[in-house]
Amino acid sequence: MDETGHSFRARPGTTWARRGITPILQRVSKRREVSSIVAITPDGRLYARHVRTSVSSQTVIAALRYFRRKIGTPVLVVWDRLNAHRSQATTAFIAAHPQDYAAAYLPAYAPELNPEEQCNACVKRAMENALPGSVAVLHRLVRREFSRLQRRPEMIVSFFRHAGLSVAGLP
Repeated sequence: MDETGHSFRARPGTTWARRGITPILQRVSKRREVSSIVAITPDGRLYARHVRTSVSSQTVIAALRYFRRKIGTPVLVVWDRLNAHRSQATTAFIAAHPQDYAAAYLPAYAPELNPEEQCNACVKRAMENALPGSVAVLHRLVRREFSRLQRRPEMIVSFFRHAGLSVAGLP
């Protein structure tokens, strides 16, 4: 499980325009407008929650409850060191539900070990040339791109392989 933010910033990368006309991507805002909390499973399932705020302990706890309901089995959450993951509220919530959740932390500054980082990169690449005019349109684009990725379980499984992770009994 990991988080990513989406904003109206022009991202680095190539874009297109008619020959002789320089493309100009204008920024509407520099703030993070939509945050995505995403969970992926080694068998290729993806679950996402999108909120129009920054990620806090309350949004992490709500996402954990949602993912637990959707996945249906006890959840091993592998996290980076985001403050919302290590907060007192989040740790107390996980401690209060030991039959439902277990948490493990990745080493600091090791995004290459987190398969979900590849998921976020894939979605952001797909949205490189998007220039939404409002937060509602940005929210819709984010949901659409995660939905597209959700229909490609083989790609999600490849994110685990790319991170060097394997789980017994899975492809």
